[in-house]
Amino acid sequence: MYHRHAIRRSTIRRPRHCFYYVLLSLAALYLSTAASAQAQPNPNLMKYACGPANRMFATLSPASRFTDTTAGFDLVASPAITGKACTSDKPFFFSVPIPEGNYRITVVLGGPQASVTTVRAEGRRLMLEKIATQPNASATKTFDTNVRYPEIAGNPATQVKLKPRELGILNWDHKLTLEFNGDHPSLRSINIEPIGIETAEPVLYLAGDSTVVDQYYEPWAAWGQMLPRFFLPGIVIANHAESGETTKSFVGEHRLAKIMTTMKPGDYLFIQFAHNDMKPGAVSLEDYKKLLTDYIAQTRAKGATPVLVTSMNRRTFDDGGKITNSFGAYPDAMREVAAEQKVTLIDLNAMSKTLFEAMGPEGTLKAFMHYPADSFPGQTAAIDDDTHFNSYGAYELARCIVHGIREANLPLTKFLDPAVPDFNPAHPDSQPGFHLPFTPILHPGDPTKIGQT
Repeated sequence: MYHRHAIRRSTIRRPRHCFYYVLLSLAALYLSTAASAQAQPNPNLMKYACGPANRMFATLSPASRFTDTTAGFDLVASPAITGKACTSDKPFFFSVPIPEGNYRITVVLGGPQASVTTVRAEGRRLMLEKIATQPNASATKTFDTNVRYPEIAGNPATQVKLKPRELGILNWDHKLTLEFNGDHPSLRSINIEPIGIETAEPVLYLAGDSTVVDQYYEPWAAWGQMLPRFFLPGIVIANHAESGETTKSFVGEHRLAKIMTTMKPGDYLFIQFAHNDMKPGAVSLEDYKKLLTDYIAQTRAKGATPVLVTSMNRRTFDDGGKITNSFGAYPDAMREVAAEQKVTLIDLNAMSKTLFEAMGPEGTLKAFMHYPADSFPGQTAAIDDDTHFNSYGAYELARCIVHGIREANLPLTKFLDPAVPDFNPAHPDSQPGFHLPFTPILHPGDPTKIGQT
């Protein structure tokens, strides 16, 4: 009897032991998977929360620092964690290693104290402007952004020919970087989702020069990096402009080819060149028109929509306070191509004349790069630049572009933020009333030595 009972007790207990072993195995598998997920972000599930989080979010702490394989705070000191908020009295950055492509980003902003948070992506692209939250309140905001690699079609042997100034900056690296800046910038969570090709979300590509590019270092700025702020989720802006480019060099450096490898039906290409084309020995008027026509043909062959943008004026006033033309026949040449090819034209050249004359010779000093020596760290000489812009000037020009989009009634008008009223270039925003927080991405040397052409 005793022997039979012992056997029975043994057979009863064995399943319980197996159950425990199964639980232990599952726990080990979960921990292993979690550790692996943290080391190698899942491109289909990238969710991060400050402080205690649920199992769908990775928990962020001040020790969460970015590496080539892990997401975390980057570039400057980490914010503090107070309750369920990342908050600081200084700007902070968050980066995640991520594949090339387009992403929808949802951030929940707010913290224990009142805050005003501005969010930029990559090289100072303005995504969210001065989002205010009350103490212990939150605001959920969504925007779309683009991450690009130098490799063309994923082939390391074929790359965009980057200039020395482009090497090692956020615009061309293998990660997504977000900047949180402002008055006590505060963040609760970040959700990053890939935008698949199957969604057919349009991409607005920008091709141009230093007046369009995502200017990397303060205090320089260009209209292309301000443009995302004026759009709702549903369209991605991919700014491929670069300083010093002409219609010819943009092709020769494979920048146009880079765009064409990812362009799809329903996309747009905004094309603005002339600042460098018109320089002696650069691009003749005949070649300029031929190249613009080729850009248009390639874009249409992809089922996308080309849009020509005439270059904004330089700060060249006559004695009567009127802007003079410093581009010769190039603006008219672009207008002729637009008419011949039946392409939408955004006449930024004409709008900027109105804008700058409304500001006047003195007012435009606050929009262009004019600063006395020692205005910025490492600045040994005054900056007196009548071609390039600071954030205020770039913002006003972006508003001109948005006005041009509305005026042309382009289909992408439906993606414009309705909270921003239309813009009249004859009535610019007040410069004393304009403010964007200063990005702590400073040139390691003298900012006057940054190559701008």
